[in-house]
Amino acid sequence: MSAYVIFIREETTDAEQLQQYAQKAPVARTGHDISRLAFYGQLDVLEGPSPEGVAILRFPDMAAARAWYDSPAYQEARQHRLQGAKFRMLLVEGSDVTPA
Repeated sequence: MSAYVIFIREETTDAEQLQQYAQKAPVARTGHDISRLAFYGQLDVLEGPSPEGVAILRFPDMAAARAWYDSPAYQEARQHRLQGAKFRMLLVEGSDVTPA
């Protein structure tokens, strides 16, 4: 069952660190089956505070998402993300139920 990683960037605190993350994160995706479903495009906030941006990545399953997240390459990139901005990051399992 597919799994989704959702990044919600609340506030940039160090643009230089975030740029370092932007350079390293694509390298960390190498060798992993990841689809970018949404990537910091235009957003329309329907409820709650507005984030700076949102990205949604799809993985084949929860284990694949965790393998990517726990990989040395992503953990190296992650340090720059944590220093560069306040994020919320979620791992959500998809549903196998097809809407009627």
